[in-house]
Amino acid sequence: MVTLDDLTVSYRRHPALHHISGCFARGSLTAVVGPNGSGKSTLLKTIMGLLPIAGGSVSLATPAGRMAYLPQLAQIDPYFPIDVRDCVSLGCWPLKGAWGRVENAQLQQIDAALHEVGLQGFEDRPVSSLSSGQLQRVLFARLLVQNADVILLDEPFNAVDSKTTAALLATIAQWHRKQHTVIVVLHNDAQVRQHFPQTVLLARELVAWGPTGEVMTEANLTKAQAMAEVWDDNADTCEVDALNARQLQPATHAPREKLVA
Repeated sequence: MVTLDDLTVSYRRHPALHHISGCFARGSLTAVVGPNGSGKSTLLKTIMGLLPIAGGSVSLATPAGRMAYLPQLAQIDPYFPIDVRDCVSLGCWPLKGAWGRVENAQLQQIDAALHEVGLQGFEDRPVSSLSSGQLQRVLFARLLVQNADVILLDEPFNAVDSKTTAALLATIAQWHRKQHTVIVVLHNDAQVRQHFPQTVLLARELVAWGPTGEVMTEANLTKAQAMAEVWDDNADTCEVDALNARQLQPATHAPREKLVA
C-alpha cells in the first residue's frame, strides 16, 4: 500500500530520514519506533505529502483522499470554537469537500462513531471542554467517519489514561481486521509487542523492519540507541551523497551526516 524507495528527508540539509526503503503491505498493522529524534514523525508527515522529499520516493497504491492522518495532540488546538459533532463531521470532508452538505446517512455515521468511542451525549459540547482523553476519542471518531484506506497515527496515546488507551487500541485492532493499512508511531515497547504484528525501528536510518518479535530485540534496540547518540549534525557530508550530488541534476539526495564515534 505504501512503498518507500531510498527515501531521504532533510531539514536545513541535515537528514531526518536517510535512505529508507521498505513496504507497508495492504491491510498491515505496523508500529514505528526509535529513540527521540529518530525520524518517526517525519516519516508519517512525508507519507502524507506534508514534507518535501530530498531523495528517493514514496509510492502510494491509494489516492491521497483515501488517507487519514492524526498528528500528536500537542499539534492540535483544543480551543478552536467547534463542537464535538462538527469536529467529527470533518471526517466527511474527502467525500463532501468544503461546501458539500452532510446528509442524513453521514449524520448517522457520525452518531455511530461517537457511540463506538463512548462519547454518545457529547455531540453539542465544545471541544475546549473535553479532557485530553475525550478529545482523542473525538479525533478517532472522525477517523472512523473518514474510513480511509491508510491511517497514520502519531503517538495517539500520549496524555490519555489507560482506559482510553485500551479503547483506542480496540479501535485500531478493528481497523486491522477490516484490512485498513495502519501505521502508528509509538514509544511504549510493551504496547508494540502486544498489539502490533509489524514494526519499523528507526534511528534516522533504518535499523530493522519486519515481524515485531524479530525487530524488537535487545540487540536492535541497543543498536538504534547507539546510532542516535553518535549522530553528529555538524559533521561533514558523506562521500557517497556528495558524489551523487555532483552526478545528478540538481542533487536529488540531501547530504548525509557522518556517524562519528
